[in-house]
Amino acid sequence: MTVVTDLAARPTAAAHVPLGASAMALGAGLVFSLGALMAREATHADVWQYLIWRSIGIIVVIEAVSRLRRRPTALGRAYGGGRLMWLACLCLLVASLAFVYALKNTTAANAAFLSSVTPLFAIVLGRVFLGERLTPITIAATVVALIGLAVTVLGDLGSGGMVGNIAAVMSALGFAGYTVCVRSDLQRDWSPVLPGYAFALVLLCGIVTLINGRPLLPGPVSTAYALAHGAVIIVVGTLLFNAASRAVPAVAMTIFAQSENVFVPIWIFVFIGERPQRTALVGGAIIFTAIVAKATLDARPEADPAHDFPVEAGPGSIA
Repeated sequence: MTVVTDLAARPTAAAHVPLGASAMALGAGLVFSLGALMAREATHADVWQYLIWRSIGIIVVIEAVSRLRRRPTALGRAYGGGRLMWLACLCLLVASLAFVYALKNTTAANAAFLSSVTPLFAIVLGRVFLGERLTPITIAATVVALIGLAVTVLGDLGSGGMVGNIAAVMSALGFAGYTVCVRSDLQRDWSPVLPGYAFALVLLCGIVTLINGRPLLPGPVSTAYALAHGAVIIVVGTLLFNAASRAVPAVAMTIFAQSENVFVPIWIFVFIGERPQRTALVGGAIIFTAIVAKATLDARPEADPAHDFPVEAGPGSIA
């Protein structure tokens, strides 16, 4: 998932939404979803090898942009940003590692659908750590989403992909934790988190790869997929998402962000031939219904926009 945008800079739910901004929001989800396809196509790279080169792609582009803008290095700002910045980096590290692991060890549909509960997990964590109130709509949406999650997981009990399913849920929790970090200081520049967690992934995954006796370079094709995922998919998707978030209300972005999770199993089916299980489709539909209903009901005039929850572009934007 991209960086969570600053809610203070967003228009309210009642604001007019330009067609171009809506197209960019949907386009961001489309771009991010291609990252999952790249991860699955990199068949000669395991999770650790893939994340090394995907992270290097992120760092190279972000630092190049910082240099062109004559700004301090992003890594320096990430690791000099204090405990909260470090915690945000850790949350994204866990989320990214878990999501790519899920893509490699369960169906793409399960990975996408289970990770899509991030916005609702963020609300619950926001209540626990930030004291944000839980409305009846929020509680109902969370319960419905958990039912969808249970349907998806229980339908996959005999497939051997349970560890991958658990990883997908852990990914959602990691992204939700990052959301809480951002919510704790909306005025802060969180952009250094992207290269910050990527650098930590390079170190961690590099060490694990060497311990496992595997080469750091998995092969030219898989390495190219990983580099393109980080340098192109994540960067372009982030630019589109952040540009859209300046004009699209938070509740609408919640709905648009789900486009990534819809496209992921579609690409995998079209290009790889992996059919989602019926229970995964049913569970995913329940989860999406809960999230979209929550966003739609929050958009009513009587809703308090101060309690709109922040939105990420979806797991694939970071993962």
